Amino acid sequence: MSANDDLQELAGRVVALVADVGARTAPDAEVEANVLVTRTRHGLTRFANSFVHQHVTEDTRTVRLHVAVDGRTSVASTSALDEESLADLVEATVTSATLQPVDPHWPGATPSQPLVLDDHVDTDTVTASPEHRARLVKGFVDAGPGLSAAGYVDSETTDAAFASTAGQRAAGSSTRATVDGIHQTATSAGSGHQTAIGLGSIDGARAGALAADRARRSQEFADLEPGALEVVLAPEAVATLLVFLGVYGFNAKAHLEGSSFVELGGQQLDPAITVANDPDDPRAIGLPFDAEGTPRRAYHLVEDGVCRSFAHDRRTAARAGTESTGDAIPGGASIGAVPTTMSLRPGAASQQDLIAGVEHGLLISQFHYCRVLDPKSLVVTGLTRNGTFLIEDGQATKAVGNLRFTQSFIQALAPGNVLGVGDDDRYAAGEFGPGMVICPSLRLAAWHFTGGAAG
Repeated sequence: MSANDDLQELAGRVVALVADVGARTAPDAEVEANVLVTRTRHGLTRFANSFVHQHVTEDTRTVRLHVAVDGRTSVASTSALDEESLADLVEATVTSATLQPVDPHWPGATPSQPLVLDDHVDTDTVTASPEHRARLVKGFVDAGPGLSAAGYVDSETTDAAFASTAGQRAAGSSTRATVDGIHQTATSAGSGHQTAIGLGSIDGARAGALAADRARRSQEFADLEPGALEVVLAPEAVATLLVFLGVYGFNAKAHLEGSSFVELGGQQLDPAITVANDPDDPRAIGLPFDAEGTPRRAYHLVEDGVCRSFAHDRRTAARAGTESTGDAIPGGASIGAVPTTMSLRPGAASQQDLIAGVEHGLLISQFHYCRVLDPKSLVVTGLTRNGTFLIEDGQATKAVGNLRFTQSFIQALAPGNVLGVGDDDRYAAGEFGPGMVICPSLRLAAWHFTGGAAG
């Protein structure tokens, strides 16, 4: 029996238990359930002071159960998978549901739907060893002789199965690998990041070389007066913009509650901006179905600057009279649907080409500690980090100390404000972690800096 067959059989057993418990404890009620079973195998190799100091491997199986009794819902999960523990989970969740108020947005158990996407799995990543990850660490460390390196390399395999009382059955797998680290001098740090489906696509030495270059160039830095400056944002900084747009803007729950900036059909962003949520991209990381068992599919969020779609789960789709886009996440009843395979269409210019067009501005490697001040206009405050450089007459010159900004992400991408799009699209780590956004560098007309790191 394959891993997915095993998980599917387990999901089916939990559904059968729900039917048995429901018939016994609530015989006159409609009892529904969605069951998501996951197995996550995660290998982590951490390093600090240029030495590997930890190897950790986890193999975790979890059952997540969502029960509705006459529209009264309850959610619970467990990693104890023996028969007695599963029976206790079902009994407690069904009983809890009977005590809840009616959930007005419960859309019913997920109906039967065929999957439309294939698994995105790298077999070498499934069997990745600590030695393999350590070799990537060595490449990162060796790229910065004389510097102090810290970070991690990890590999992760997720197998999942879904079953519902309405007949949906789905199973799939995905893999992910990441190197993320910094090189440090006595006065500075520079970052490097790569994420891909497979460890074989990760180049530790290249990520380390980028981090080392940023660190060395930042050893001596100048402070900059607050104000608005033209900027070139490297992919990590761009990824933060897109993640915030996805969570606070294209999230259908935010729209239904009146806090989203998105006006479908409106030219709200620059025509250079096209953003797809594309789980079918060969580079995309993720399962072929979401947390509600809905098949995932590709669609446009933004097309030539025009907002086209929201990310929906089954709850928001029912409220809006449409269909789920397959973007449900665990805990989505309170958070909403989040597009997790976003990609920004690249341009034809290299990052150096973007820099060459700037007379006076900044090159920003990464943002940090970003927080929303106003979700409707998406005004965000945060800091630059791990490599910020002054651009003078088309050249990135001296380093600049960390800066605080307060900026509407929508205004930064508004028509006329996107002056160039890079050709260097890749998986980049935004504010909420790796493996969510594929994007290139961007040249923007203005970014509003309000002070240094202290305020």
